[in-house]
Amino acid sequence: MQMDFHYYATYCAAVLAGYSHEDSMEICYSAQFVDCCSRTLLSGLKAPLSAATTQLQLELMNARTDPVGLQDITRIWASFHFLPGDLYAPVKKASRLYKNKVRLICGPNGALLKDTVELARGGSLQAAGIAMHVLADTWAHRYFAGTPSLVVNNTTYWFYELLPDGSERPVAFHHSPGSPDDVDRGVYNGSIFQSSENSIMNLGHGRAGHLPDYSFICYRYLPAWGDYEEIVKNNPVDYSYAFCQMIYALRYLRGDVPVFETGQYDMETPAPWGAEIRRILEKRQPDACADWKALGEAISGREIEDFDLGRYQAEYRRASKREKDDTFLGRFFLAAMAQKSMVTNKIFKSGNLLAGFSVDFDKKGFRGIRDFVKLVEAQRGGRTHD
Repeated sequence: MQMDFHYYATYCAAVLAGYSHEDSMEICYSAQFVDCCSRTLLSGLKAPLSAATTQLQLELMNARTDPVGLQDITRIWASFHFLPGDLYAPVKKASRLYKNKVRLICGPNGALLKDTVELARGGSLQAAGIAMHVLADTWAHRYFAGTPSLVVNNTTYWFYELLPDGSERPVAFHHSPGSPDDVDRGVYNGSIFQSSENSIMNLGHGRAGHLPDYSFICYRYLPAWGDYEEIVKNNPVDYSYAFCQMIYALRYLRGDVPVFETGQYDMETPAPWGAEIRRILEKRQPDACADWKALGEAISGREIEDFDLGRYQAEYRRASKREKDDTFLGRFFLAAMAQKSMVTNKIFKSGNLLAGFSVDFDKKGFRGIRDFVKLVEAQRGGRTHD
């Protein structure tokens, strides 16, 4: 998903869930900041590098693709953008590596989603925003995996857009950095084909570019991992479920819902705005920010400030070492490390080493990445992993 959903639609969901305007702004800012918190940004702030929730293109171009490098990539992308739907998914007779990659395929309503939302309960607004980003992406990034894999993530010529009038047309993918997608002609930017299984070009939905991030798109294609059985993806429907699930999850985080269950959606609360929400989701446009912003302001009666990447950086820089964890970004960094730690540990416990090793701190003591000492201290003896 893009800023239109992670920022403005998340604001709408938070207000509808009962949060104040101010709290909704913190939640939606945190949800969008997941797409911005790179090691480059963290280095400039002298913040914990393990709090990275994304990688810039330049960072990926320089990333190692040996086992250790691939584990680092997977920890970030599987934790925040391609949350695995089923770490124990049955896979027909195949190599262990193939099975492990297929079991990282993103999907909604998995056990890890429940873990993600429950992890944010009782935490900061930043933790809530991170959870909403992860939740939303389980719908948009469905059928792709947050680890480089030609077998899982490749797209071929057998890729068709299903148009509103009932017809369809083949999607043309090309690689032209800087040029916009041509929605009218069905021409979309994607990564360059690389035959190497572990090429960075085969990470996530890079081969399909931003196409899966558009709420209006409906398409069908043949992934190699699914025994070449056709998959049909209806984004207007999926994004509607994502929006209603965010409202339900946020009501749980507020304490209005006692238990978070997967497969549950709050469709009643946004019903008065249903026609406008459907219109926005189905409108054939690559950027729906203006429409979601107008809806959010109509719902709350307040102005939604535009996203400003630098908004909280001065506060973090000025804070003393002891005070940094209590700043906006400090709370985000702690929540990000907690989410990454939890997902990495769950993947490791499933017998899958693609995200690396993980150790239960409360059983075996602290080992590993020094940044996580900060997380351990902040949780004051709570269960964590490294």
